[in-house]
Amino acid sequence: MWSVARRPRWIAALVFALALAAGFAALGQWQLARSVATGTVIERDTETIVPLTSVAKPQSPVTDRATAQLVTATGAWVPGDYVIVSDRLNKGVAGYWVVGHFSVDRPGDGGPVGLVAAVGWSATLKGAKAALSTIDASQASATVTVTGRYIPSESPQDSDFERGKLTTVSPGAMINLWRQADPAGVYGGYLISAVPAVGLTAIDSPKPSSDVEVNLLNVFYAVEWVVFAGFAIFLWYRLVKDAWEREQEEASEVN
Repeated sequence: MWSVARRPRWIAALVFALALAAGFAALGQWQLARSVATGTVIERDTETIVPLTSVAKPQSPVTDRATAQLVTATGAWVPGDYVIVSDRLNKGVAGYWVVGHFSVDRPGDGGPVGLVAAVGWSATLKGAKAALSTIDASQASATVTVTGRYIPSESPQDSDFERGKLTTVSPGAMINLWRQADPAGVYGGYLISAVPAVGLTAIDSPKPSSDVEVNLLNVFYAVEWVVFAGFAIFLWYRLVKDAWEREQEEASEVN
């Protein structure tokens, strides 16, 4: 069979197959590199507390720099603008968040900006309602400073909203429930308060993970390209063998 393989025609075919295999192998290597690159975590300091106004702007999406950043905001809670958000996990346990309306002071910069702020978690709806009543009744308009982790908005829910059941935290949806509007708009993300309100449990808000996750879909594509590279060489071998077998059959017929 190798006498057939050494012919110029099949040597040229082998060179083509090797070039094709090299191309497929290069694509496989690229996909493998992509599987790690897409999971690369950008190292940044989220645990140093900074003013919210230094990393976020009203009426704007949450940037990568601001995501999960510990921030402080100074302003006043708005009485009557608290809601309960259901189906919230806290360390794996389902329960309820109490979410309020915090009006952030921005002296000389267009007036206060609304900030959605989750003030605590309860395992039961009864407990959340009791805490909400206590918070609302004792709410003062004094200026305070809150600290917590700034989180991007969730998608507005598309069910049960009309019946008064909230399951997501979306500033765009929350402002429709607030009795008082802020002249400078609302922040695009929401705050998870580090200190829970009376009667509630602190919401678990850990530091963002720095683990690099491999994109398995890219790994699968990389394996596919390697298979294609092997198939290109196998196809050349199969064609050479078929040509050799035909010649052997023709020679046996002549004899």
